[in-house]
Amino acid sequence: MTRKKIRENLYIMLFRLDFYNKEDVKNQAENYLEEEIENASEKDKEELRNKFNIVLEHLEEIDAQIEAKSKGWTVNRIAKAELTVLRLAVFELLYSDDVPDGVAINEAVELSKLYCADKAKGFINGILASVVKSKENKENKESQENNSLEE
Repeated sequence: MTRKKIRENLYIMLFRLDFYNKEDVKNQAENYLEEEIENASEKDKEELRNKFNIVLEHLEEIDAQIEAKSKGWTVNRIAKAELTVLRLAVFELLYSDDVPDGVAINEAVELSKLYCADKAKGFINGILASVVKSKENKENKESQENNSLEE
């Protein structure tokens, strides 16, 4: 399965988060992996399972980032398709070392073209650019602090 296909399947799994209670979310993800994905190897399924679980572990932090960057919008007010794209992209930006920031943003915009309203891509792009800027500022600050400790 290509990275693009992995991402799209992860999007579908994550989209279900807000439609099931917490106890059923993992069961729904397993059902999707076992019954609805065609042509997926066990390695692909394991990668999807791992990424899905990481998003679940960090969901509060991911949603807090989205709310902080969306100026006046709570996650409850954001359309579910757009919220799912944002959650997936913020996961990739903050918790996945194998996806460059530019790729995460570009792929989020591409997903938004498939699943979201026409105007969503600008909203998504703006929030993700803000997340990247905050991430870079934090990394620069930590680097400067580490340098001053070494001196």
